[in-house]
Amino acid sequence: MAYVSAKEMMTDAKQRRYAVGHFNLNNMESIRAFLLAAQEMQSPIILGVSGGTAQYMGGYRTIVGTVKPFMDHLGITVPVALHVDHGTYEQVLEAIEAGFSSVMFDGSALPFEENLRLTEELVGICRQKGVSLECEVGGIGGAEDGVVTMGELADPEECRRLAELGIDMLAAGIGNIHGKYPPDWPGLRFDLLEEINRVTDGLPLVLHGGSQIPPAMLQRAIAAGICKINVNTECQLAFTAAVREYIEQGRDLMGSGYAPRALLAPGVEATKRVAMEKMQLFGSAGKASA
Repeated sequence: MAYVSAKEMMTDAKQRRYAVGHFNLNNMESIRAFLLAAQEMQSPIILGVSGGTAQYMGGYRTIVGTVKPFMDHLGITVPVALHVDHGTYEQVLEAIEAGFSSVMFDGSALPFEENLRLTEELVGICRQKGVSLECEVGGIGGAEDGVVTMGELADPEECRRLAELGIDMLAAGIGNIHGKYPPDWPGLRFDLLEEINRVTDGLPLVLHGGSQIPPAMLQRAIAAGICKINVNTECQLAFTAAVREYIEQGRDLMGSGYAPRALLAPGVEATKRVAMEKMQLFGSAGKASA
């Protein structure tokens, strides 16, 4: 079983110019879909867990106790990291104690000096535990109550100072947002990305909100230093569309088609396909065996 931190993944991705996909878990079906996709594509993978997902799925310890046996059951041999997504300081500590192999501390909403102080504390803890650490500068926008906010653009000087603490990867706002992108979205700020890559001395960079960004833009971002791309919305949309089609076709009314496993199976397959497509696009396919 290749249950690992994300540090080695990031090092290899940086050296070989590709990105590792971070796919958000939402339920047991998503665990199955993502693990099978990674194994089939021979790709490293990062499974992300938000605070809301942790609550829904029974807490961080329950998720660890589900993912690791699931990997054994499915015969997963590719590297898998279980990662806290946008965690508070307290959530990060709880997840580390529960056995997560990677964490993200999101202190972007805090005064920068407090973000810096808490990050420095976590660097020491994570090194001692062998857990990889991602941190953020510049809040990532997104949709809330029907309103789309564009988020903040990261300050390169703040990126430099955070990187100097010894974190393993840095998420920096460069015009990316969570959720669906509006039609008038101006695109990623590649000038800012290139400057952040320069001042952080090649630290692996993370792109949140990777769903629905045009492929050419993603590939350009990878060339400019992005080593981890977060994907959630596209997987959720694919899952929902596949289950809706199953019901609209009346397949839930045929035989035992009403059984939850049968009802959700098309969603699992649709999610798996999206993940595999992203692994090919990000260049991580085949990297686990190379």
